Amino acid sequence: MNVYLLQLIGKWLSLIVITFISFFNPRVGTKTEVKVDNENKNKNLTVINKVIEHDTKMIYNPSLPNQTKNVVTPGVDGIVYMDANGNETKIIQKMVTEVIEVGTGGVSDYIGKLSGYGPDCPGCSKTGNVACHTKNGGKHSLIYDGEYYQDEQYGKVRILAAARSKFPCGTIVEINKPGIAPFYGIVLDSGGSMVTAWKERNMVWMDLAYSSQAAAKVGGIAGNNIHFKVKRWGW
Repeated sequence: MNVYLLQLIGKWLSLIVITFISFFNPRVGTKTEVKVDNENKNKNLTVINKVIEHDTKMIYNPSLPNQTKNVVTPGVDGIVYMDANGNETKIIQKMVTEVIEVGTGGVSDYIGKLSGYGPDCPGCSKTGNVACHTKNGGKHSLIYDGEYYQDEQYGKVRILAAARSKFPCGTIVEINKPGIAPFYGIVLDSGGSMVTAWKERNMVWMDLAYSSQAAAKVGGIAGNNIHFKVKRWGW
């Protein structure tokens, strides 16, 4: 038999079989529709971003000059997510209360006299020890420890002598004189002249410590009409 004729008969038989299967099985060659139901389509998913303003707490500190304010802890507003019903769903940022110190001590500004002295001054201690104890109860010698003191709050500051009835030990003073950069001093010493000036005339007189009397004479900071600004009263 002719090969070509056999191939032709085979194709016709295949076509007849496919047609027969399609007729008795309607799913073949048809599209199937799949329906998916979204259960969340009717739910309210609205989210509200709500800001909670921070609180403010005032602490009254007699070590600070009167009406001086110092921010101890900055305030931070809180942020929360709320649903449509007003229920809190998540805290995004926690609220932090602002803490402010308010000074209730004496006034801060004074005009007075500034002089200089060294540990070898007449009547001074041979060891150079200042009149006040340090904050931790220790001693400070101008000879062995120098004319500077390391304060935990203000850092390295100059040592001052003053009338301690007015300026208690540990008082921090900002000293201003025209032509000289402002600097900090700490009251750690006293002197008869300063005590008398305040007691009898209400005059502020402070003495700035140097390494020696000779150094004090050439310091160039001494003078009258010096502006003293108290930053902290005592320890």
